[in-house]
Amino acid sequence: MHKRFSSGSTWESTIGYSRAIQAGNTLYVSATASSGPDGSIVGEDLYSQTKTILEKLGSVLGDAGFDFRDVVQSRLYVTDVAEWKEAGRAHGEVFGDIRPALTLLHVAPFVDPKILIEMEITAVKRENNA
Repeated sequence: MHKRFSSGSTWESTIGYSRAIQAGNTLYVSATASSGPDGSIVGEDLYSQTKTILEKLGSVLGDAGFDFRDVVQSRLYVTDVAEWKEAGRAHGEVFGDIRPALTLLHVAPFVDPKILIEMEITAVKRENNA
C-alpha cells in the first residue's frame, strides 16, 4: 500500500513529488522548509525556522496517523553549520526523549536564500503504540 499526502503546494505537481508517502507502516516525509501558507519564509533565525518546520512535520505525522514518537530518523540540512546548535536545540525540544537517528548536513544555500534549514523525517508506526 502506498498512500500520498499533499501539502497543497503547486510545486508538488510541477516537480513531481509528494509531501509524504506512506508505504506500509513507514512514512517518508519530504524535505520541509519553514514556509507559511502563502509560501513566504517564517522566521529569520535557525531556531525559529526549525521550530516552524517541526510544527509542520507534526501536522503531517498527525494527518497520516503517526506522531513524533514514531520518528526513527531525522535529517537536518543547514546553510550555516556554525549555527547548528540552534537547530539542535529546537530538535532536542521535540526529540530529546525519542532520540531518532540524526543526520546533520551543511549545504549550499537553498533556492530562496531566506531558507536557513530544511528537514526531512522517516517514521515507522509503533506496534500497539508502545
